[in-house]
Amino acid sequence: MANINLKEITLIVGVVTACYWNSLFCGFVFDDVSAILDNKDLHPSTPLKTLFQNDFWGTPMSEERSHKSYRPLTVLTFRLNYLLSELKPMSYHLLNMIFHAVVSVIFLKVCKLFLDNKSSVIASLLFAVHPIHTEAVTGVVGRAELLSSIFFLAAFLSYTRSKGPDNSIIWTPIALTVFLVAVATLCKEQGITVVGICCVYEVFIAQGYTLPLLCTTAGQFLRGKGSIPFSMLQTLVKLIVLMFSTLLLVVVRVQVIQSQLPVFTRFDNPAAVSPTPTRQLTFNYLLPVNAWLLLNPSELCCDWTMGTIPLIESLLDIRNLATFTFFCFLGTLGVFSIRYSGDSSKTVLMALCLMALPFIPASNLFFPVGFVVAERVLYVPSMGFCILVAHGWQKISTKSVFKKLSWICLSMVILTHSLKTFHRNWDWESEYTLFMSALKVNKNNAKLWNNVGHALENEKNFERALKYFLQATHVQPDDIGAHMNVGRTYKNLNRTKEAEESYMMAKSLMPQIIPGKKYAARIAPNHLNVYINLANLIRANESRLEEADQLYRQAISMRPDFKQAYISRGELLLKMNKPLKAKEAYLKALELDRNNADLWYNLAIVHIELKEPNEALKNFNRALELNPKHKLALFNSAIVMQESGEVKLRPEARKRLLSYINEEPLDANGYFNLGMLAMDDKKDSEAEIWMKKAIKLQADFRSALFNLALLYSQTAKELKALPILEELLRYYPDHIKGLILKGDILMNQKKDILGAKKCFERIVEMDPSNVQGKHNLCVVYFEEKDLLKAERCLLETLALAPHEEYIQRHLNIVRDKISSSSFIEPIFPTSKISSVEGKKIPTESVKEIRGESRQTQIVKTSDNKSQSKSNKQLGKNGDEETPHKTTKDIKEIEKKRVAALKRLEEIERILNGE
Repeated sequence: MANINLKEITLIVGVVTACYWNSLFCGFVFDDVSAILDNKDLHPSTPLKTLFQNDFWGTPMSEERSHKSYRPLTVLTFRLNYLLSELKPMSYHLLNMIFHAVVSVIFLKVCKLFLDNKSSVIASLLFAVHPIHTEAVTGVVGRAELLSSIFFLAAFLSYTRSKGPDNSIIWTPIALTVFLVAVATLCKEQGITVVGICCVYEVFIAQGYTLPLLCTTAGQFLRGKGSIPFSMLQTLVKLIVLMFSTLLLVVVRVQVIQSQLPVFTRFDNPAAVSPTPTRQLTFNYLLPVNAWLLLNPSELCCDWTMGTIPLIESLLDIRNLATFTFFCFLGTLGVFSIRYSGDSSKTVLMALCLMALPFIPASNLFFPVGFVVAERVLYVPSMGFCILVAHGWQKISTKSVFKKLSWICLSMVILTHSLKTFHRNWDWESEYTLFMSALKVNKNNAKLWNNVGHALENEKNFERALKYFLQATHVQPDDIGAHMNVGRTYKNLNRTKEAEESYMMAKSLMPQIIPGKKYAARIAPNHLNVYINLANLIRANESRLEEADQLYRQAISMRPDFKQAYISRGELLLKMNKPLKAKEAYLKALELDRNNADLWYNLAIVHIELKEPNEALKNFNRALELNPKHKLALFNSAIVMQESGEVKLRPEARKRLLSYINEEPLDANGYFNLGMLAMDDKKDSEAEIWMKKAIKLQADFRSALFNLALLYSQTAKELKALPILEELLRYYPDHIKGLILKGDILMNQKKDILGAKKCFERIVEMDPSNVQGKHNLCVVYFEEKDLLKAERCLLETLALAPHEEYIQRHLNIVRDKISSSSFIEPIFPTSKISSVEGKKIPTESVKEIRGESRQTQIVKTSDNKSQSKSNKQLGKNGDEETPHKTTKDIKEIEKKRVAALKRLEEIERILNGE
């Protein structure tokens, strides 16, 4: 076996870098969204064992919606990327480029087994620059191909060392081969096909057999005229070991997918559900289509599903000629390679094996797959193609007549392929550029129109997105997902009538339930989201809540394991004030998925509605165990701890709020509640800092403005509170507590009786039954020496609160003054008035209720995108006042009231001492 030198490695790596460096600036697109952005298996909080329980997309293998693509080692590399750079795409693309360079170098070593040095380098260069590889290299999910290929080639190279002197068997390379095959298979399923290549290599290359020789030997043995040669027996032993290990891997793989094939629909692969002979004719035609992409990669497309390649429904279809020609050419090469024993035939045979065997799992010939054509699955088959081209070039270039021409043609091919690859990389820069480039190649694929619409929708360009979604419905009128997309976009444009019509159209395309027939096998599970989206739309109308609930229940009846239906129904039941039924819905969803942090969070919100804060806190904690960065769980669990009044919980509440603002640095609610915690702990300076940060982020933050003013008032900084109150009342002129506090400061600090009077009159005007405002207005009348008006005012106040003893006492004092004094003379001496004025008006300046800023949001999936995952969080406004006070707030009020009564008693003593 010839070795590769440093110059060759440098050349290959340099060429790969030159072709793919611009891929570093591409983002996560297409399947990357599901495999990277939406895959929780990448997060460090997810146990490593989960990677071996879930499929490539993070879905449990046991679930029917799983694609059954089991590639845990590939996901492990994604997880390593996440540890290094989280979700920054550059590191993911860099690692893919490195892996492609590694594959190209190993491939060079494989080529040297069958080609001379020059031809081997040419084959490796062709492989490194071939444009068909952009999907596998520039698309992050293509890493499965790259990793599998590394171990695929390593397993083959290991096996080539299993032949010892005198045709003896060396078992160590065989054992290593079996191990590497298993690793390759854990990166991607096609890795197991290297066993077939090893078998062909053993029989026709290592042992040098040809088909005529094998037939002759077998015939003599069957006629009893000879025995099997010892070398052939050794070959059989090696093949049996290989086949047995392969069988073992297949059994394990079948156990992993629980003997279930993934569910695909006619939209994914139309030919798979077509009758005979359409299915066979179309699948066979796909073989020359793939071969043509290798030969002429000028028109590449990221998605070949749906109507990209029309079905071949007749033997008279002209495309059958392409199929016939392809099989004739392939058959000719095959017969040549196994009939003759020369080096050329061996090279052709190995090239054909590399082209054909790794492609078998994706060929649709033995079992259906979820695509029609996928460029990335041609990554390994292209190795055989490159060997075939390099071998052909070698034969031509040896003839002096064509030598110069062959070099010119080869140089042109490598240059044009390199430029095409470099240019093609830019198509993967964003989803919009990717799908627009695909539409230039194919306009008959509704999925492409849908995906361009999704890209525009993500940019909030709903008008343009609607045009593409509508075009998708024209290209494929029975595409349920396209109608769902149209409905969702109409909803985003606030055109609810058209949205409902589109959802109803999608619903009408759903197949009817056939008794005794499994529903899930006939439709994609995500199409059931039409019931969810329609229900989410109509439940905005309070009179249609029952109708929405009926839709949720219909979806559940179709798929009892439809988790999202339970989640959405639970949120609706909360809206219908049925928390116990909502709890049942969430518990049912948790039976289906106990590792879903959002579900535990939603259940916690139900317990809050049921006034069970301890249970709510337990469920918040469970959500945070599964996802320590669950923002809403961090925030609301901190609020529950804060409202519990338990001092020992405050440090943990503070820790969680700090984590929350780290995740949501622009949310003023986090800073405000940190300020409230600091106020509870009497850390006034810290509380002031947090409140100011909240107001800086949200200038009209009512609770933060009031509590900052209250903080200043309680710390003898009343004059600093006044401009804060002015700002509060500018945004909220009807804020009663703010008016009371402002009047208090004006009366006692600024000596502005008229200004205080306006505040209290405004309160009474808004709420004539407000005892506090009314009483304070009475005090103003008293200060103005209008005793009769003060008496009438106190009588009215007493009627509002007949059990308030202090009001009765004040009324008695005023009456005593009226009976003992002249209306002309001042009721109080000036000095006494001064001393009285120095006292604060008794007010209940309590803190704003914390519930006002709790984000009790139900996490749900709203208007699910077709062919795309999109989880949105909707919920109540975090700044709505709650109608009830917590126990702690009531205690605070009582403290204030006691203090107020003490101040009133002091006033009484002054008055009685005149």
